Amino acid sequence: MTAPGFGKSPANRPHGFDLRSTALFFVFLAVVVSVLGFAVRMVAGTVERRPAWVFALAIVGVAALVGLRRRLRVARAARRAAAALDEAAREAAGELEAVAIPPQRTVAEAAVDYDDLTPEEFEQAIAGLCERDGCSDVAVVGGSGDLGADVVATTGDGRRVVIQCKRYGDSHRVGSQDLQRFGGTCFTVHEADVAVLVTTSDFTSPAVEYAEQCGIVCVDREFLQAWTDGTGPRPWETAAEGPAAGRGTVRAES
Repeated sequence: MTAPGFGKSPANRPHGFDLRSTALFFVFLAVVVSVLGFAVRMVAGTVERRPAWVFALAIVGVAALVGLRRRLRVARAARRAAAALDEAAREAAGELEAVAIPPQRTVAEAAVDYDDLTPEEFEQAIAGLCERDGCSDVAVVGGSGDLGADVVATTGDGRRVVIQCKRYGDSHRVGSQDLQRFGGTCFTVHEADVAVLVTTSDFTSPAVEYAEQCGIVCVDREFLQAWTDGTGPRPWETAAEGPAAGRGTVRAES
């Protein structure tokens, strides 16, 4: 048998009308309205009695607002400038770090003293110069039956470069017979657009004359050193295309 209930608990009873809270609310509302009305009357009386003061206060208020907006704009510009300076500082630090790491030198750049190289190493060094200066399809083809071609390469503009290397001593200059043998194959056999003879020595006058007639670029010791250091032109930059184009022989003047 279920026990009869004794009514709802106080927590669940609906709230009744609270006369005291309602009266306090209306008293507070009346006070606020009275204060606002009094303030409005004071402002109206001040405007009526002293309009110049009100005008001056209005000007001061507008000036304050303008100044505040200007300060905000300056602050935003300062933040943007600081961010730009920070970004520039990071980029500069990155560039300095990149500059601080020296680029790896190629074999040709490291082998400045060509007199210490064997003829085979000299050919490899010349091939390294071609690769360093943007040539593609660089190959060392010197050896038995090379028919005068020691290094072949293709320039950036598509010209085929055929190079013969002569690692001679200072007292052994390249003669006209060397040029004639190379000139007989560089264009007709190897189909060179640019024919170059490179030596660690110099050229005789007859050799230079023959090279000028055939359009072979002569690179002597001084020219070679300037090419190696990057202070002089590359051999293919001194020649026009084709043997019939009247290419002059380019040598470093002593």
